[in-house]
Amino acid sequence: MRVVFMGTSAFAVPVLSELREYADVIAIVTQPDRPSGRGRHVSESPVKQAAKPFDSPILQPERVREQSFVDRMSELGPLDAIVVAAFGQIIPKSILDIPRLGCVNVHGSLLPKYRGAAPIQHAVMNGETRTGVTTMLMDPGLDTGPILLQEETGIGPDETAGDLEARLAEIGARLLIRTLEGLDRGDLKPTPQDDSQATLARSFKREDAAIDWNLPAERIVNTIRAFTPRPGAYALLDGAILKIWRARVAVAGEGSPGSILTTDANGITLAGGTGAVLITEVQPENRKRMSAAEFARGLHLKPNARFGA
Repeated sequence: MRVVFMGTSAFAVPVLSELREYADVIAIVTQPDRPSGRGRHVSESPVKQAAKPFDSPILQPERVREQSFVDRMSELGPLDAIVVAAFGQIIPKSILDIPRLGCVNVHGSLLPKYRGAAPIQHAVMNGETRTGVTTMLMDPGLDTGPILLQEETGIGPDETAGDLEARLAEIGARLLIRTLEGLDRGDLKPTPQDDSQATLARSFKREDAAIDWNLPAERIVNTIRAFTPRPGAYALLDGAILKIWRARVAVAGEGSPGSILTTDANGITLAGGTGAVLITEVQPENRKRMSAAEFARGLHLKPNARFGA
């Protein structure tokens, strides 16, 4: 089977690895190198880094809609399928129509729920206890194509978006091969999505990771889980940014949202809009991660001190 792979983020790497064991991947398409981090250093996508040892050419179009790229895809010769996983651009019909079996997308949710760029983070933030992976036959819309296969899995109460992403990527890699086998045999029939059940998982901005202490404690904890490891939920303390990596809902008294209720060997307990949050792992600016208890001792934090948004 002759296949082109299109992917960018870490979620796509296991999918690519599994695909290479099954098919002839004649080209790998990923996003252009971009500035990232505080130093704005140009960095390569996880897929590009993973693909470097392979023989397949790596293509990095600024926009896949450009005619020059569409022509380049046509020049690759007959294609059986194009596989897309966390690529980051809408694929135009001019490319969708190229392969014999169509374009297959590996998506990190149970569609039609959480269509869009950040399905895993939204599922964690919303406190979902179940999610999964969907393979779908792509159309020109945003994750609107008919469903091919789905596999469901639970979400652990303390599982972060990064933890869940790694698990779903492995599930998606296996599900993709089953999907391609079924399409090639001709016994896998696409099922239209129920648009009335659709929800949107928009991409997040850096400021979305600022913790709003007026929210209920459970929502605050889910926000921290959703932004771990990227970009890291954060709060302000004495004007400095403090990243918060681990937390759980606490049983404690009430106070003004964001105010410290207690500090002890377990960490720092703060008041939410309702309930309380026990912070267990933090990272001050320009320092390594540490336990919240160690951080509190170093700064001699006392009750009634307040974290800002």
